[in-house]
Amino acid sequence: MPSSANPQEDALEGKTSLTGRHWTLREVNAREALAISQRLRVPEIVGRVMAARGIALDTAEEFLAPRLKTHLPDPAHLLDMDTAAERIARAVMNGEVIAIFGDYDVDGATSSALLKLYLQSVGGIVRVYIPDRQKEGYGPNTQAMLQLKADGAAVVVTADCCTAAFDAL
Repeated sequence: MPSSANPQEDALEGKTSLTGRHWTLREVNAREALAISQRLRVPEIVGRVMAARGIALDTAEEFLAPRLKTHLPDPAHLLDMDTAAERIARAVMNGEVIAIFGDYDVDGATSSALLKLYLQSVGGIVRVYIPDRQKEGYGPNTQAMLQLKADGAAVVVTADCCTAAFDAL
């Protein structure tokens, strides 16, 4: 026999997780949960979970369908970003070689690939350099920078690596 008016609570009554912890539901504003559920046309349990996590009705849709445009900061706020963008644009327009020095991990390789695809799509001449983890370690190194210069790179863009490699850069 149900012990409460809430079917979700009844379903969890006496239940434990795999680690033996007892399941408990957070207190939730039932009206807010129902409003979220109805507005977004999602099951009531989804509305309850969102309300329990503090997701308000006016931000619930954005929570379920986030967009990079609204969550990333304006890159122009980074120190000298405008100067860097102008230099890269000038390199593309002048046919200079742009080297992308990427990290060897997944986000570094992905960042390098995306930058390469974009710069090539706007006419850039691009070379990607990913250092050998065992031989070169992490981040830009002097030998690699000198080799990129010898290979004709006029500009080097680092992707996901070592912002403190002052000597090498």
